[in-house]
Amino acid sequence: MSEFMTTRFLSPEGRRIYDKVVSSYQNVLGLTIVLVLIDLTLLLIPKPSWLNYVEFSLAVSVAIAVGWLSSLLFKKFYEVYLQETAQKRKVNGELLVIGNLVGEAAIFLVIFFIFAQTHQINVVGLTASLGIGGIAIAFAAQETLQQILGGIVLYIDRPFVIDDYIGLPDGTFGRVESIGLRSTKIRNSGKGTVTIVPNSSLTGMSIENFTGARKVVSLVYLTFYREVMEDEKALIRQVILESTTEIFGIDSRNTDVAFKDIIQDGRANITQAQINFFILGSGEMSMEIRRQLLDMAKQNITLRLKEFGVAFDLEEKPVDVDAPITI
Repeated sequence: MSEFMTTRFLSPEGRRIYDKVVSSYQNVLGLTIVLVLIDLTLLLIPKPSWLNYVEFSLAVSVAIAVGWLSSLLFKKFYEVYLQETAQKRKVNGELLVIGNLVGEAAIFLVIFFIFAQTHQINVVGLTASLGIGGIAIAFAAQETLQQILGGIVLYIDRPFVIDDYIGLPDGTFGRVESIGLRSTKIRNSGKGTVTIVPNSSLTGMSIENFTGARKVVSLVYLTFYREVMEDEKALIRQVILESTTEIFGIDSRNTDVAFKDIIQDGRANITQAQINFFILGSGEMSMEIRRQLLDMAKQNITLRLKEFGVAFDLEEKPVDVDAPITI
């Protein structure tokens, strides 16, 4: 049934997105739609007062189910979007993380407002009341709120974490001991004293993180089951370098391709290429996204070499060498 509907009403592009994003959740999606229809029926038909409690409980369950499913579908769509667009332009891992957070927040707000409006909850009045109260509080504690908002910005942006060594423009250098809502404590190197910096100040200055800078060396092997000539080696090296030049977070300047002839039966009849990719990043989420971009670079290399008629086997050995930058 679902295959007929997608074929009948969706364009080829829509069917492709449906297959990649929705198909694995179509049973849960169907059940959720049924629950939504049941809840709408109970909401619209005349009913005794006791049934209102049943409808409200069902509505809460439906809202939670819709939010959970929407979050899963959004994450899946986000992965597909990343894989398709990252090949066309440079992608910043930090912006992708922020976009993911904004999307999750938008899903929550939309579901909340729909639930509130369908159950006669005065969201406008509640928002206006909170707005007036918020303005009064903001004037009374403006500086404190700036520091708290600075703490929230530091939490979302995460330019550093506890135990990172950072440097500030005023010459402060040391290890981050704690990150609070209002201030951050830095243990000064060499002196042992503690510098307390308001978070609102940190959000407005340049911070040099000596610990967060990371470099991962990923080794990939291409095995050609014949001896590769020098002109072919030059072509292969060029294809590999061009496939990583436009990918943000991969240091293409240090990408290295080394060829080695494997001796069998007293003569060199197999050539193997070792590729060293250098992945740069500042956090686990950023590094994970850039590893996905590296996977796409490997796919690009495979497709382009096949276009030139070069046959090979790609072997990915688990040799990711984590090399933190020395302080």
